[in-house]
Amino acid sequence: MQLFPLWRRFLTGSFLTVIVAGAGLGQDRPNVLLILADDAGYGDLACFGGEQLPTPRLDRMAAEGTRLTQHYAGSTVCAPSRCVLITGKHIGHATVRSNGPGSLSDGEPTIGTVLSAAGYRTGCFGKWGLGRDLGDDDPSRCGFADFYGYVSMRHAHNFYPEYLVRNGVREPLRNKIDPEWRGEDGTGVASERVDYAPELITEEALRFLDENRERPFFLYLAYNTPHANNEAGNGPRPEKGMEVPDFGPYADRDWPAPEKGFAEMMRRLDTNVGRMLDKIAALGLDERTLVIFSSDNGPHSEGGHAHRFFNSNGPLKGMKRDLYEGGVRVPTIVRWPGRVAAGATTTRVSGFQDWLPTLADAAGADTPAGIDGVSLAPTLWGDPADQAEHAGIYFEFTEKRGRRSIRRGDWKAVQYDVSTNNPKPIELYDLANDLGEENDLAAEHPEIVAELQAAMDAAHTRSEGSPLFPREKERAAKQR
Repeated sequence: MQLFPLWRRFLTGSFLTVIVAGAGLGQDRPNVLLILADDAGYGDLACFGGEQLPTPRLDRMAAEGTRLTQHYAGSTVCAPSRCVLITGKHIGHATVRSNGPGSLSDGEPTIGTVLSAAGYRTGCFGKWGLGRDLGDDDPSRCGFADFYGYVSMRHAHNFYPEYLVRNGVREPLRNKIDPEWRGEDGTGVASERVDYAPELITEEALRFLDENRERPFFLYLAYNTPHANNEAGNGPRPEKGMEVPDFGPYADRDWPAPEKGFAEMMRRLDTNVGRMLDKIAALGLDERTLVIFSSDNGPHSEGGHAHRFFNSNGPLKGMKRDLYEGGVRVPTIVRWPGRVAAGATTTRVSGFQDWLPTLADAAGADTPAGIDGVSLAPTLWGDPADQAEHAGIYFEFTEKRGRRSIRRGDWKAVQYDVSTNNPKPIELYDLANDLGEENDLAAEHPEIVAELQAAMDAAHTRSEGSPLFPREKERAAKQR
């Protein structure tokens, strides 16, 4: 199901051209490496205008590929964003819409199931994180033949956990958790720090590349950095909220400890992206591998870290949990030498829901019915005139008294407190002339406000697990 009907011209010959062209692209059957950062903001990468933290390997990836400067995460927090990414359904239709308990429906198509059926070896390494109360075998249930990392979202807060999960089995590590800080789902703060999970995950991902060099693979490498260890940072020891083995080149900086930790997390993330790209080159797979880098939502102010310290949202308003641009617009880079333009930028509006159909096109696989994404293959492979457009990018967020927003063209509508009986008025912004969302134009354009309100109403489907509106919450409470 599309969010809205595609523009009329794509319902005729041009739309058929997109389908045929996309199917033909699968003949190349590229390997796919999808790297996802956790809470990295638009201003945390130098190649997206960040001025305080160097990111040389990501900058090089951008120089060798294409930057997507108007790309949106699936949500403004972890679990629902990941759900949108792997299912191709926007948040108004997604199965998982909050960071609470929840999981995908049995048999629900994912990037993993689609590419596995197309003959790809599928692997997920790092933070699966589709919410809480998941079984340890959840990634394999969703189409991933190999998994190593954190299944539970909360478990991934702990960078020195007592165990990680390999294909449904918990493998103990040498870390020990302080009993005072032990929580559910493997959360906590380590009293003995030996095995740093992000580095273990990187090593396993490199091994996966070695083992699958002779066949098509899809590697989803989902880091839990630069997220915070909230169990520490929100308590009496905020200096523990951004856990790293050491502060590296930032040890002598006159910064608070959490900011040194954040900077070192970004340095290590950048370095590990470089290690993955170097391995692909060493295996002779450079021109056969499509690499994507993005982040699951905007920057955070958690674990003792403040997103303003490094201007992590750059020119954008808001941060994680906001539906302003800073909460949902994310730095995204695509690299495929010889197929994706080098040193290029696209302003095409796109979102996480688009990756499933895009990768299905690249693999020559069928795109599942009932999803909201459109393939970005024409834009990325150099045929932008044939690109199908979204008629809107929709968001909703059930926390913080309920929030929703939609972008259509350059117009952006935002509404807060929608879960209450006194929702705030809809705000309206012209992103082409007001990227920072400083000038609310709702009073000047009531007809556009009405149109976008109707579009938001149409984009939302009722969710028993994550109700958005007061009547839905009342109904869900009665059913419980």
